[in-house]
Amino acid sequence: MMDRRCFLTRAGMAGLAATGAIGLPHAAAGHDDDLAALDATAQADLVRRGEVKPAELLEAAIARIDRLNPALNAVVASFYERARRAAAQPLPEGPFGGVPYALKDLLDLQGTPRTAGSRLLARHVSAATSDIAARSMAAGLIVLGKTNTPEFALNASTEPLLFGPSRNPWNPGRSPGGSSGGAAAVVASGMLAMAHASDGGGSIRIPASCCGLFGLKPSRGRMTGSRQSDAGVDHCLSRSVRDSARLFGWNQRQDAAAPLAPVALGADPAARRLKIGFSSQGILGHEPAAAVKAALEQTARLCAGLGHQVVPARLPVEGELFFRHFMVAWSAGAARAVQQARTERQDPEAVLEPWTLFLAAHARAQAADAGQLAGAYFAEVARRFDRFFTDYDVMLTPVVDDEPPELGHLGPDVGGPQMWDRLVKYVAYTPVHNVAGTPAMSVPLSMSPSGLPIGSQFSARVGNEKTLFDLAFELEQASPWAQRRPSLR
Repeated sequence: MMDRRCFLTRAGMAGLAATGAIGLPHAAAGHDDDLAALDATAQADLVRRGEVKPAELLEAAIARIDRLNPALNAVVASFYERARRAAAQPLPEGPFGGVPYALKDLLDLQGTPRTAGSRLLARHVSAATSDIAARSMAAGLIVLGKTNTPEFALNASTEPLLFGPSRNPWNPGRSPGGSSGGAAAVVASGMLAMAHASDGGGSIRIPASCCGLFGLKPSRGRMTGSRQSDAGVDHCLSRSVRDSARLFGWNQRQDAAAPLAPVALGADPAARRLKIGFSSQGILGHEPAAAVKAALEQTARLCAGLGHQVVPARLPVEGELFFRHFMVAWSAGAARAVQQARTERQDPEAVLEPWTLFLAAHARAQAADAGQLAGAYFAEVARRFDRFFTDYDVMLTPVVDDEPPELGHLGPDVGGPQMWDRLVKYVAYTPVHNVAGTPAMSVPLSMSPSGLPIGSQFSARVGNEKTLFDLAFELEQASPWAQRRPSLR
């Protein structure tokens, strides 16, 4: 089995020479504006060459957070002194030595808050560090804080009552998406080059689309877990494809029990041309907003122009039946939160949001065998997708059905039935890949006429992240996005 050092030799070092739009400044490398323009790979290379110290990267990131975060509300917990101590120590021999990083406020880091965006956990402090956080720090990343998330990651917009809404750097009146919305705002604004994100129904891909970032959801079992019920996966949000690929190569499971063989990633597009299925329809049969459809058609033309075969296709899933079962799984976590509140002798109505309470009530109303039936259906969906990807290399769809929504559209005060109707329509393209376990990515190829980012979603067979990364490198070269930045003061 190849170890992490071997993967870095084959993939990471090649990434330093990747032909992206992100360059390496030299004479002015220590200037904050120059550092903010770099991706994480370039920042780590400056540290490796001795041109910048980890403490300089850290202090520049802290200064950007202090300047930009009050307007965006993306970082909800900071532990700068802890990060300063880490920056002063010898760095691990990983690919991102000295690069500042933030964890989503769902992940445990010993001795730091983990609220999951909920008033129920407002005083919770983690007693241990999660495996994915430990692996990320072993890559050399220096964790300086936690990013905002909706309560228990149950929403596609980051507007928790505990901390208030995060704002989209492209338009502060719009949502940065969810549930990794705080992470997306941090990266899109330039506070950090890369940030941890997780995805249980679209929570990496949706914020990536909303904020003009690259976001790949790995296959089930690639990073953690392997059961059919393990819909959630961890990875990151980044501006460059190479950052995502290098962290993926480092963090992927390589233990004897890993359900998928580890992947060695290069930094260049593959020569093989792909058969790409294409559909603009959500699984409920509706078409997206005009700006999203136009962006998707533009992406399809780009792929065809690169020599790929783009053909109409439909994913093998019935929308209403899918969401009926998906809501069983989605609401189970909310029911556990209500039970936890009662166990801790707290009033659920006082410490949980209306949407969480609505989902919990839905869970309580289900028949005793609802979970078992949902599990059986999800297993069938996974089998259907496996067969589907024998005929297609990749599937292209929208990420969401519209531009980033105005704050409040998916806010905590929206009534439960109305919220459900809005969410199901908005996210009709992403949760199927969590259920099927298939990898999927949002690639920031388009901007709407109103100046908001629109991502395109590509998915592939379980375990076939390499095809997606190879395609992403090609799209990044063919239609660079790194030069597009929101105007911030």
